[in-house]
Amino acid sequence: MAPLRVLCIHGYRQNATSFREKTGALRKLLKKHVELVYVSAPLSVQQANTEEVADKQNDSAPESGGDEDPRGWWFSDIKARSFNAQQQCEESLGLDESVTAVREAVKDQGPFDGILGFSQGAAFVAMLCSIQEQKLEPTFDFRFAIIVAGFRSACTQHQKFYNSPIQVPSLHVFGLEDRVIPDKMSRELLPSFQDPQVLIHPGGHFVPAASAHRQTYQDFLKRFQ
Repeated sequence: MAPLRVLCIHGYRQNATSFREKTGALRKLLKKHVELVYVSAPLSVQQANTEEVADKQNDSAPESGGDEDPRGWWFSDIKARSFNAQQQCEESLGLDESVTAVREAVKDQGPFDGILGFSQGAAFVAMLCSIQEQKLEPTFDFRFAIIVAGFRSACTQHQKFYNSPIQVPSLHVFGLEDRVIPDKMSRELLPSFQDPQVLIHPGGHFVPAASAHRQTYQDFLKRFQ
């Protein structure tokens, strides 16, 4: 049986290389069933200030050189070119470029069976599923989504993505000790999906991949094999 191919969308201030390193345990856990392919966001992020280091804290793997090129999928603060998941904003910056980057990845490295996102990347995956559902992007044909530490964007411009429940089958993964994206924010995204599956873990802001989680991932993925 050919492994499922899954496009992986990193968190804010990460990139394809660093996210690949941080999800080593997940790759190992799913290696017989899934091939994970990583793409970097197009937006270059300025050097961190303290409250903004969000996706790097509490991570499941030690920091590595990969994060020397921090990237993001959109900025909630257009002037500062920065992002905060809890920041209310009328307009964002960069989302169109990010959709284009995913379109190019699908064309160059696809096809993909599914898509996985973490943190800002998970919020972006929900938007991509909505774009696919509204048939706004003909290259998108994801059969499922895995959304880790996801949330609803607080940007007014993005509310159009949440108007009707997304039919793409989804597995939502979040941690009860997540201080970056509190589980309450992840729960608020659930009604945007039709029949979402949920995996709750006791930890913080990372992609969980302990043997205790294997069954949930495998049961979800089995439907698409």
